[in-house]
Amino acid sequence: MCIEFGREVCGILDLAESREWLVTNGIGGYASGTVAGLLTRRYHGLLVAALKPPLGRTLMLAKLDETVLYGVSVAPPQEARNYPLHTNRWTDGIISPNGYQHLEHFSLEGTIPVWRFACADALLEKRVWMQQGANTTYVRYILRRASQPLQLTLKAMVNYRDYHSDTQGNGWQMSIEPVPQGICVSAYPSAVPLYLLCDRANAIPAHNWYYGFDLAVERYRGLSDREDHLHVATFQVTLNPGESLTFVASTEKQPDLNGETALKLRHAQEQKLIAVWKSNHSSHTKETPAWVNRLVLAADQFIVDRSLSDEIHGKTIIAGYHWFGDWGRDTMISLPGLTLSTGRPEIARSILRTFAKYVDQGMLPNRFPDAGETPEYNTVDATLWYFEALRAYYNATEDDDLLEELFPVLADIIDWHCRGTRYNIHLDAADGLLYAGEAGVQLTWMDVKIGDWVVTPRTGKPIEVNALWYNALRTMANFARHIGKPHQEYDAIAERALARFSRFWNQQTGYCYDVLDSPDGDDSSLRPNQIFAVSLPESPLNPAQQKSVVDACARMLLTSHGLRSLSPDDPQYQGHYGGDRHQRDSAYHQGTVWGWLIGPFVLAHLRVYKHPVQARQFLEPMANHLHAHGLGSLSEIFDGDPPMTPRGCIAQAWTVAEVLRAWLATEV
Repeated sequence: MCIEFGREVCGILDLAESREWLVTNGIGGYASGTVAGLLTRRYHGLLVAALKPPLGRTLMLAKLDETVLYGVSVAPPQEARNYPLHTNRWTDGIISPNGYQHLEHFSLEGTIPVWRFACADALLEKRVWMQQGANTTYVRYILRRASQPLQLTLKAMVNYRDYHSDTQGNGWQMSIEPVPQGICVSAYPSAVPLYLLCDRANAIPAHNWYYGFDLAVERYRGLSDREDHLHVATFQVTLNPGESLTFVASTEKQPDLNGETALKLRHAQEQKLIAVWKSNHSSHTKETPAWVNRLVLAADQFIVDRSLSDEIHGKTIIAGYHWFGDWGRDTMISLPGLTLSTGRPEIARSILRTFAKYVDQGMLPNRFPDAGETPEYNTVDATLWYFEALRAYYNATEDDDLLEELFPVLADIIDWHCRGTRYNIHLDAADGLLYAGEAGVQLTWMDVKIGDWVVTPRTGKPIEVNALWYNALRTMANFARHIGKPHQEYDAIAERALARFSRFWNQQTGYCYDVLDSPDGDDSSLRPNQIFAVSLPESPLNPAQQKSVVDACARMLLTSHGLRSLSPDDPQYQGHYGGDRHQRDSAYHQGTVWGWLIGPFVLAHLRVYKHPVQARQFLEPMANHLHAHGLGSLSEIFDGDPPMTPRGCIAQAWTVAEVLRAWLATEV
C-alpha cells in the first residue's frame, strides 16, 4: 500500500496537520511530527531521545526551520526568491510562515516520511529516519531537479525536557560549542550533550529563544498549549542538481554522517522484516495485501530493548506513541501479534524471559514509571495475559527449554492467586472464581482514576479476568503434561471455575454480567469485556451463549475501528473523547472505541459463525485508517459517536497486534 498525498492534502493545513508521522530507534526514542511540518503536540520533535532506554524520553531537537533561496545565479539579487519550507503557528493564532504551501507531495517510504517541495522549477526532497539502537536522527535533503543551484538554510530549534512537559524559555542559557562539522549543545552541566552535525554545511552558532509556538492538539486535550524553543545554530549550504545534504542530531559524539549509507541500512532493516514475514507465511496461497505488509513494519516500532543488567539485555514492548512506556498488560496482549504473527518468535522469547524476572508475589508489573526503575504492580489481568502469551509462543515453537525454565514462575503465580496476593486478589473458595479489588484501586484494563475517583472500579469478579483465569488454568495443566509435571490440581481448579462461570450469564438481557459480586451487586452494563469469554482458546460459555454475546456486541458495541467500551444505551455513555483531563478520562472507558478490541471480536465471530471471509471484512476499515492520524499505523482509540474520529495515541501496539493476529486467523 502506497501512503501518499499531493496538494489535495498537503496544501490544506487542516488536513496536513491532522496526519502525523513516526520513526523509532528500537530503544524507546522516536521522531514525530505532522505532514505540514507544524508542531501541534508537546510530543513532536526530530529527536526525542530515550536517555534511560526504553524510557527517560527527552525532547532534544524540536524542529528545523528550513528556507530555500532560489534564483540567485541567473537573476538580479532582487529577483531571487525565498521559499520558506517550514510552518509555524504562534499563540496569537497567526500562521507564519506558510511553508506547507510549497509542499507538493508527501509519502511514506516504508516507515520513512518523504517530503517533496516545489520551488519554481526546483524540486527538493527530504527524508527523516533514525538509527536503530541509537539516539540519532537523520534528516537528508536531495535536490532532485533544478535549473540552477539552490541555497538551503536550516535553523535548528532545540530543547531539553521530559517529553510530557513543556518549556518556557525565561532566559535559559545553554552552552553551545563549535565542533567539527557542527555544534555541541549542553542544556546545563549535567545534561546529556546534543550534537548537531552536517556532512557539508557551514554551522553558525546562535542563541535565540523563539517564544510562543502554539500546540493545538494540547489545547484540545485541555493541557498547556504553548512552548518556547531555542535556536542554537544556522546551517547553510548550496546544492547543485543531484546533490544532497545530510543533517544528523545525536547524543553520540561521532555518529556516521554518511546519509546514503545510513539510509540503505534503514531500508535493509525494513526489507528484512518483510522478508521474514513473507517467508513465515509462504505456504499461504493468496498474496498478502499491501496494507497488512505495512502493519508488519508498524509492529516493529513498538519492540524495544530493556536491559536487565549491564550484561543481560532483553526485549519489551512500548504500549503506544507518543506517551506510553512498556506496560505489562499491553505487552502481553500485544506479544502474539507483534512477534509471532510477524515470524519473530525469538523476540517473543526474550520478552517472556524479561518479564519473568519482574514477577513479584505472583504478579506481573503493570508499568515501569518514566522516572525511576521501581515497577508498579497494580493490575489483575497482566499476569493472566502472560499465560496466554506463553501459550501462543509455545504453540508456535514447542520450545520445551523455555517452558521448563518458566514453569516454576507460572506455578508460583497460580499459588499466589489461590491463597491471595495484593489488592485482595484471591480465589473465592465458594465458587472457584477470581476476585479482585478494593476501595480506591483500579486493577483491570479499564483503569482510569481521577484523583480519588475510580471511574470504572469493577471490584469483584470481572468477566474477562475470570475467562483469562480459566484459560490460564487449562494452559497450566497442558504445560504440566508436556513436561511431565503433576497436572491434576490445575485441571480441578479449572473445572470448578467452569462449573460456576454460568453465574455470569444474564438470562434477562441475553448476554453476560460485566462484574459479579461487586460492592453494588452484579453489574449488568453491556461492555466488551465478555467478548474474551468467546475469543480466548477455551470458552467457558456454551455455544448458544457464545452466539448471544457476539450478537449483542455486534449490535451495540461494534464500529468500523473497534468496540465501544460501553453501550450507547447506557446512561453513563459518552460518545466524544476530548476536553481537559477530567473530561477525557471520564470518557475513556465509558463509550470510547478501542481499536484493539476488533481483534477479539473477529476471533469470537469466527468461532461462532465459522465464516472467515465475513469475519475478515470487519478488519478492512483499518486499511483506510492507515492514511489518517498516525500514518502507516493504527490508533489507540476513537470517538464512540460517528464519524468515530481517531483520538489518543497515533500508534498503539495492541491495535496493530490484534489486527495482524486476527487477519492471520481468518486466512481461508
